[in-house]
Amino acid sequence: MSMSESERIALAARLHVALRRKHGRVTDTEWMATNAEYAAEIVRMTRAHAVETKDEDLYLLATRLEQAMEPLARAARLAARTPDGNSPNPLPRYADGLR
Repeated sequence: MSMSESERIALAARLHVALRRKHGRVTDTEWMATNAEYAAEIVRMTRAHAVETKDEDLYLLATRLEQAMEPLARAARLAARTPDGNSPNPLPRYADGLR
């Protein structure tokens, strides 16, 4: 069952607050809930911080966001395919990570 946009925003807001409180990181909640690429980078960064600080709750929030964003990520991957069915090979937008 996929989450509605408002449910994804609520989850992103929870993660935003946790990251702000525990890591001092400011994120864009709405963009996180609607852009699969941005969300994937937030998940990557959050997991790295959670492992470093042994923060299981933060790690679980990242996993929940990843799961919630999977339908959008899948749609983005399908939309990015070329007419011949192959994936293009441009550099990832967040190649160097978030700053």
